[in-house]
Amino acid sequence: MIKTLLGGLIGGVAMYLVGFLFWGTPLSALAFHRADAGASGTLQTAMAQALTPSGTGVYIVPDPATAQGTVLYGKGPVATVFYNSGGFPVTDTGALVGGLVLALAVGVLIALMLRFAGADFGGRARVSVLLSLIAVLWLHVGQAVFNHAPWGYILYLAFSDFLALVVAGLIAAKVMEGRNISPTEPGNEETLH
Repeated sequence: MIKTLLGGLIGGVAMYLVGFLFWGTPLSALAFHRADAGASGTLQTAMAQALTPSGTGVYIVPDPATAQGTVLYGKGPVATVFYNSGGFPVTDTGALVGGLVLALAVGVLIALMLRFAGADFGGRARVSVLLSLIAVLWLHVGQAVFNHAPWGYILYLAFSDFLALVVAGLIAAKVMEGRNISPTEPGNEETLH
């Protein structure tokens, strides 16, 4: 169990660092389109005037819940707006700390999954790659397929998360290497303290 936890924690740190590489460096500019200063100011003012009464949330613009909204939605332009009425720092320490805690928790969950896979390093590596691919295809690429999210951003997001999950899984599998007995087989029970 110690190797599992250690592998998960080291994998979680690696996952966090991969995420930072893709999203905390200038590399992240590959994922975004930029509006000039005038357009940004106009859009920010319009959001503050139109969305502030409803507050922070995710908005579909125009809202297709009405007949008029459906017509406008069909004509375009359309947007899905992730709106925060209060704003926050570009480099938010709270989000970085929270992200590290989340990465460590996910790393440990990946290691636990691999522990129960009961395979050797190669088997655990294949499970890591396949489950990472399944996750990003359904959770990220699905947004482009079902919700017409922009492909460039989605593919960048999917690739960054795929790489982060695979790295975490491979590190956890490597740290756990040599532990290829199944914890459920008779005689192989471990005592947890």
